[in-house]
Amino acid sequence: MFIGEYNHNLDDKGRLAVPKKFRSDLSKGAVVTKGLDNCLFLYTKKEWQKLAEKLASLPFAQANTRAFARLMLAGAMDVDIDKQGRIILPEYLREFAGVKKEVVVAGLYSRLEIWDSQKWAEYKKRTEVESNVIAEQMGALGV
Repeated sequence: MFIGEYNHNLDDKGRLAVPKKFRSDLSKGAVVTKGLDNCLFLYTKKEWQKLAEKLASLPFAQANTRAFARLMLAGAMDVDIDKQGRIILPEYLREFAGVKKEVVVAGLYSRLEIWDSQKWAEYKKRTEVESNVIAEQMGALGV
């Protein structure tokens, strides 16, 4: 289970140090892809396989289904953790998320999200202001 918020820096080669507590979970390989809200998603191979199977089973005749599958699947890249616990974030994914130097790695149970630190701060501020409204909507979903 991935939880928590961690501040890290990208090096000049686009490498990101994965928080130490998550490295063993990702040691068998991982997948990074375009996420939502201008961030990147990082999955273990096992979680990625589950998601990919769900996406592949969606009705491809629907335009939104195709668009979402393309975003997630075509934008994905296998990554390996090196001996220093780093992964390389491909340039096209860094550009997509606007990730520059300072990043936040946020744990969200079955995935990690990788954010440009400024964008994360803006997103957090916005959602914290709306937290009561969001909580009411989640209550309607049984949460």
